[in-house]
Amino acid sequence: MRQNNRLLNWILFIALSFIWGTSFILMKEGMQKLTPFHVASLRMLSAGLILLPVALKRFKTVPRQKLGRIILSGLLGSFFPAFLFCIAETKIDSALAGILNALTPICVIIIGTLAYRQPGTRNQVAGVIIGFLGVVLLLISNRNISLSYLSYSLLVLLATLSYGLNVNMVNKFLLGIQSLSIASIALSALIIPSFLVLWFTGFFYVDFHSSSVLWSIGCSMFLGLTGTAIATILFYMLLKTAGPIFSSMVTYGIPLVAMFWGWLAGEAVTMLQGACLLVILAGVYISRR
Repeated sequence: MRQNNRLLNWILFIALSFIWGTSFILMKEGMQKLTPFHVASLRMLSAGLILLPVALKRFKTVPRQKLGRIILSGLLGSFFPAFLFCIAETKIDSALAGILNALTPICVIIIGTLAYRQPGTRNQVAGVIIGFLGVVLLLISNRNISLSYLSYSLLVLLATLSYGLNVNMVNKFLLGIQSLSIASIALSALIIPSFLVLWFTGFFYVDFHSSSVLWSIGCSMFLGLTGTAIATILFYMLLKTAGPIFSSMVTYGIPLVAMFWGWLAGEAVTMLQGACLLVILAGVYISRR
């Protein structure tokens, strides 16, 4: 039985690495003709609508006192990061966003120690320091470094902190609830706020007759189907079977996939960026030993 669980965990790990690694280039494609707010909102809206029938069936099976935390999980694990990543990618490459996303496991440890009083170890402290140094080297390695570049990179770091909060909260308070129930209810609760963002940011006035606009809309909605709806269900499954640390290790694979797609799209992916990624991942590895 344990062997079967281990195999399932690795299958989920590989699938999530590919799906989320591809998400960064899909955001870039969506923003060819749409604003970051449009892309993020379409992503959340399409994911919520797809899972709405499931949410309606499973709503009665969830304890009422848990609904607030499930909705908060949707905000922390999907809604806020979606906007932060899209806004960040207006100034930074999708490959760089994927690399910075590798800090998620370290944020899981930091949040777990500070907010949930989980005891920290020497390896965790060392790993956090090494990971931080990798980020600093990555940011200063860019020849066109500027205050704007740094500030937009920090938006990605803020998104990883949001992921860290969500992972710890789900692991502590929602372990007794099925993964599909959490994902469907959490994302369905985002339908109305996502629609409101689209309404107030002028999405319904774009040129729907333009093929390039339709391509951007299609990429954004496909991102919602795969990178949010399907991936969220798979992630909660992995979180429940493998725990918060292993599940956050998905960020080992995500940057490699993101860098590959960025390279295909003509983004500047350098050996120095790859070296900085190795430093960050070394910090992640040490912190979880």
